[in-house]
Amino acid sequence: MKTTPRSNKARLIGMNHIALEVGDIESALEFYNRIFDFRLRGRSRHMAFIDMGDQFIALSEGRTGGPDRDRHVGLVVDDKEKVRRRLKAAGALPIRGSGVEFRDPWGNRIQIVPYESIQFTKEPAVLAGMGCGDLRKTPSAIRELARKGLVAEPPKPARKTAATR
Repeated sequence: MKTTPRSNKARLIGMNHIALEVGDIESALEFYNRIFDFRLRGRSRHMAFIDMGDQFIALSEGRTGGPDRDRHVGLVVDDKEKVRRRLKAAGALPIRGSGVEFRDPWGNRIQIVPYESIQFTKEPAVLAGMGCGDLRKTPSAIRELARKGLVAEPPKPARKTAATR
C-alpha cells in the first residue's frame, strides 16, 4: 500500500451513515422494506436506523425540501436487478437512464450500485456477518483497487449475479 506524508488536515476514511428526511417513519420503513432486505438497528419516535453492517441509513421524520434533482445517495447492493424488479411494486418513481435510480415518496434520489463492480469494499468478516460472504469483485473493480494500492492479495472472481450475466 502506498504511504503518503501526514498532513495537518484530517484524512477522509469513509462514511458511517447517511441521513434521509422522510415524511413519516412508519411509511418510510414500509416503503424501503418493499425494496430491500434489511434489519432495523434502532428507532425512536421520529427516527429509524436501517443497518448496513458497519454503516447505516438514518431516516429522519420531517422532510423540509423539495425533490432532489442531482443530489443523490448511492446505495451498494448485492444484486441491482432485484432492486429494479421491486421498484414498481414499491411505488417508486424511477429515473430514466442506464442504471437503477429512483426517488422515494419524499423526493430522496437513490442510485443503486452493485457491490461487485465498484471500488468500495467491506471487510470479509463484515460481509460474512451480513450474509454476503460470497460476494466478489469484478476484474475491473480489482484493477481500480490495485491502481490505488488497496488490494493486499488477488481477490476471488465475482460470483455471477443477474447484474453481471
